[in-house]
Parts: sequence; structure tokens; C-alpha cells
Amino acid sequence: MPTAIDPAVEKAADEFRRKFKSLRDEIGKAIVGHNDVVDGVLTALFVGGHVLIEGVPGLGKTYLVRTLAQAVTLKFNRIQFTPDLMPADIIGTTIISEDPATGRRSFVFQNGPLFAQIVLADEINRATPKTQSALLEAMQEHSVTTGGTRHQLEEPFFVMATQNPIEQEGTYPLPEAQLDRFLFKLIVNYSSREEMKTILDRTTTGFSPTIKPVMTGDEILGTQQLVRRVIMAPHVQDYAIRLAMASHPGGPYAVEATNKYVRWGVSPRAVQALTLGAKLHALLDDRFNASFSDIHKVYLASMRHRVLLNFEGEAEGVSTDEVLKKIMDSTPTMAEAAA
Repeated sequence: MPTAIDPAVEKAADEFRRKFKSLRDEIGKAIVGHNDVVDGVLTALFVGGHVLIEGVPGLGKTYLVRTLAQAVTLKFNRIQFTPDLMPADIIGTTIISEDPATGRRSFVFQNGPLFAQIVLADEINRATPKTQSALLEAMQEHSVTTGGTRHQLEEPFFVMATQNPIEQEGTYPLPEAQLDRFLFKLIVNYSSREEMKTILDRTTTGFSPTIKPVMTGDEILGTQQLVRRVIMAPHVQDYAIRLAMASHPGGPYAVEATNKYVRWGVSPRAVQALTLGAKLHALLDDRFNASFSDIHKVYLASMRHRVLLNFEGEAEGVSTDEVLKKIMDSTPTMAEAAA
């Protein structure tokens, strides 16, 4: 017998679906196409994760984050990552401050641009590993520590980083530990012919969209808690677990493509991303139970940055997405079929 849904929870879910559609519409005033990327960014925001976006220059990655910041009433900062950027440049630093009245001097911490609620880390792979690692504590703990003092960041805290897949000279690939802290990795592809026409019509005629704020920070935090109340049945959860374990070469659920092309599989964070993303898609579909199809919608975004290919995979030019699709096609939904 199905469990009755609390009327207050059902009302909150209805309100969220309405706000989600309004938010997507506001972003659509400025961003043409890329619906999957927009949905992925919003999904990560509403489940409390961070996003890495990869795409060649000029596809609107930075514009997307700016537009999102306008559509929600959250403080926004953009950090342009460069090779000479130091950790203190993003975290902040301690300075000497003098009281005009007494002349007494004291040390005062001055916040860096990381002290915002939406942070755009633009071209993150251009900064040195030392500076990249300065983001680790902030992304995981939502706080930074400097001079032995811990400074809490304001909630909700959302990091969206971009990187350019070309022009690799002078860049520093993100370490696996930092990649794993991104909930999703989204790929921005080229626009279609019709989308290109719309972009030109908007950007070469003086068109300037007015983005209206749709949601507050408290509403976003409330949604993050609402998502966690969505149910995932044991057999659906087991499917998510087996999908992750199927990426481990030599493991009990590894498929042929895994053993042939994969060097390292995903961590437990991949299953967390699959679960939370699936729950949010269930909520958007007016359901309080996540399904197999919900998992499929967030599968590639949750997994692609957590799988490392071996030499054979790289030599044959196989992409991570191709391997992951073979894993999903070869992993049955029901555990009985895998026995």
C-alpha cells in the first residue's frame, strides 16, 4: 500500500516545480539551447553539489552562471583563474587594521572572492595545483581555514567551474581528488543552426534580456532538504550501486568494456550523485520515488569525471562516455538478472 504524502510536503513539491520552471524560463531569456546543461546546473544547485563545465570558448559557459546568479537572490563572485593566482587571492588574507580613535592596531581577516554563494571559477585548469587545492576545503566543508581560524561560508554555497578542453599548453589538469568533489561534469556542445540564428538575432541587434529573481537562498536550502525526502526503493538503489561497481576493473560487476579500457573506477561519491540527482528528477516528474529512468538521466554527468581510462583506452581513442554507455547497456536493472 503506498505511503501517504504529507500535504505540506506535497505543497512544497508543487511550489518547487513551479519555481524550477520559472527559473529555467528566466535563464532561457539569455541562454539559447543547451537545455541539458541548464538542467544539470540547476539539479546540482538544488541538491547541494558543485558543477564542472567543459566546452570550447564562446559557448556561453560564463554567461550561464551570470544569468543564474541574476535569477536567484544570491551573492555572486567570478574568479578568473590564471597561472599567477595564489590561494590568498581567492580565500582572503589577514591585514593590519588601525582604529582611528585609539590608534590601536589589530589583525583583521579580509574576505576573498570565495566568500559568495555562487562562485564562478573560470578556466580553473589555468591555475596551479596549489591554488586549485585551495578550493577543496571550501567545496567539501563550505568553510575555509587561514591563520588557524575557520571561517564559515554563507549557505547555500555553489561552485561552478569551467575549463577549456583545447589549448592545454600552460594548463594544469585538475587532480582526481578535486574532480571527485564535483557532483556533475557537464559538456557544452556546439549550437545548432536554428540556435545560432537566435543567438545572432539576440546579440547583434541590441537585445538585452531582463532577468527577474525567482528564488531566494532560503528557498533553495529548503529544496535541498525536500529532495532528500524522496524515496529510493532498495532495488533502484542497488542498481545505482551496481552501476558504480561495474566501473571497477576486475570487480564482481565489471563488464567487458571496464576490464578492457578502465584503469580506475568511480568512488562512493558517484553513487551519492546518482541518488540525489535521480531524486530531484523524480520530484520534477511529480513523484516521491526515484526510478531507473531517473538514474539514467544523471548517469553520464555523475560518472564521466570519475573514471580514468587505461593506456589501451587512450591509445584506441575511446572516450569515457562511450565506455560508460557500454557499462550501462551491459548492467541489468534488476539484481536477479545479474545473479
